[in-house]
Amino acid sequence: MAAGSGTKAAERPYDMVVFGASGFTGQFVVEEVARAAAAAAAGEGPLCRGPLRWAVAGRSREKLRAVLERAAERLGKATLGAEVDVLLCDVSDAGSLAAMARQTRVVLNCVGPYRFFGEPVVEACVENGASCLDISGEPQFLEGMYLKYNEKAAQKGVYVIGSCGFDSIPADMGVLYTRDKLKGTLTAVESFLSVKSGPEGVCVHDGTWKSAVYGLADEDNLRNLRKKIGYAPVPVVGAKLKKRGFLFYNREFKEYSIPFMGSDGSVVKRTQRYLHTELQETPVQYGAYVNVGGLGSVIKLMFAGMLFLLLVKFNFGRKLLTKYPEFFSGGRFTKEGPTQKQMDGTSFTMTFFGEGYSEGQDPQSGKPNVKICTEVKGPEPGYVATPIAMVQAAVSLLEDAASLPKRGGVYSPGAAFSKTKLIDRLNSRGVEFSVISRPEV
Repeated sequence: MAAGSGTKAAERPYDMVVFGASGFTGQFVVEEVARAAAAAAAGEGPLCRGPLRWAVAGRSREKLRAVLERAAERLGKATLGAEVDVLLCDVSDAGSLAAMARQTRVVLNCVGPYRFFGEPVVEACVENGASCLDISGEPQFLEGMYLKYNEKAAQKGVYVIGSCGFDSIPADMGVLYTRDKLKGTLTAVESFLSVKSGPEGVCVHDGTWKSAVYGLADEDNLRNLRKKIGYAPVPVVGAKLKKRGFLFYNREFKEYSIPFMGSDGSVVKRTQRYLHTELQETPVQYGAYVNVGGLGSVIKLMFAGMLFLLLVKFNFGRKLLTKYPEFFSGGRFTKEGPTQKQMDGTSFTMTFFGEGYSEGQDPQSGKPNVKICTEVKGPEPGYVATPIAMVQAAVSLLEDAASLPKRGGVYSPGAAFSKTKLIDRLNSRGVEFSVISRPEV
């Protein structure tokens, strides 16, 4: 069923609405939608059915207009005003959210932290027949929405797809890409994230920092939520993937690595569970890691990490962490976010090392006998790659309707998009998936 089919698509004035468009991340999502719309208008874009109809939504008309002006300037256009409508909408006003959802096929929700502001948007979308994408890296929100809205979304024929940004499309789709490129059966993958920066360094807006603070403080509730959902265990196929320690020297990269603390691991697991239980595909074991540099970087990181984990346990500590992000993160997280120069100088590479069994070899017996190395490379993760991932996911939702899961519901990106052209769309926008090597074991 096509996205937003609770009300016929023809009756809805918009294909996409960017909600929270004047927020820090929202402004970059607006710019990316404007690019997709310009390409569609020129007949070059990924949309087959003519122009992309879209709007921006938020609390302040003035701020939304300013964001449209900025996007027009960045795209070298005189104005976007005439072709893009402005909807006034507030996350605390259910009526305004319902009115927004009724007018569009897909809502791109950029209002976080999602644990505080995400659910009313999901509820409005599901009730009013619109699909909804977000860029949350908060497992408790993502899985909580599955528990509460999966069945209702299925009845309405709409798709609620979380973590459609840097968290966790490169990891989730990267595992599927690696699986599809292996000649045989992929059974285990480890990914290693490297972020490179220019002379200006790396910087992240403090919205992401707040999500991390509240997420780590709430790990007990996440465990309880998972018990409530009652997930079926994912069987281990092939040789069991060993968990690595908290800190280890990585010979492949000649630097130290630590487990990746983001949502990638939990998102990939949800995708693999879905593909196994619903489509009878072989589940892939997954470990996510991040490269942190040499010994000096490790020592700094350990001190900062210990302080963070100590403070996050207490209410006053969480207040300190959210009030002074720059101090506690060593300048990595700021209330202002990165400058354009910092974004231009930053890029990421996620390298996947997979192993499995050649065609005709039974994965249930013997050792893995094929390996593969793949890579997802892209621009600055938070405010360049994330909008690209989110907007291309929305385009896939609109354009690849026949390849989506048959039922609506609450999905991880890999579960929703495994059969679509999302990877091709990402490649065309500079988030590039490639095979590095296929050595025999």
